[in-house]
Amino acid sequence: MIEPTIALYGDAFVKTATVLEDLVEKAQVRYVLLVDRKGFVLAHKEALWAPRPPALDSIATLVAGNAAATQALAELLGEPKFNELVKQGEKQGLYVEEINDLTLLVIVFDNSTPVGRVKLYGKKAAAALDEITRNAVVMPRELGIDKDFHKSAGDMLDDLFGN
Repeated sequence: MIEPTIALYGDAFVKTATVLEDLVEKAQVRYVLLVDRKGFVLAHKEALWAPRPPALDSIATLVAGNAAATQALAELLGEPKFNELVKQGEKQGLYVEEINDLTLLVIVFDNSTPVGRVKLYGKKAAAALDEITRNAVVMPRELGIDKDFHKSAGDMLDDLFGN
């Protein structure tokens, strides 16, 4: 089973929520998402005035796939990477900023919000989220089952089943 790369609990979650809330307020955007490169929504915030958000999991998955494709394009063009992506439609826009190798910041904004404002506050938020997410990386767990435990458990099962 695929699991998120980052786990935001306790202080890390509070710090992330504060950064995202600040971003929504200062940039005057609809929604912000912190997404890992596997396509999981790690945290999100929305403006009080914003309509009901679209399916955030779907957005996260598509943005992660798009980021991978954009990385491949950068490499084809001889660039080490492209840090940001902007998409604009008639009524809304989407801004994606690479935070680090593990995470992306996704901002959905109205066309009444200047892209420059979105970029400015998006970059500031990405810098703050970089440290938070790097400290919240999930390390694979070690089971810690040693040979003595294994033998002891085997003996108990033998006793239980009369072997």
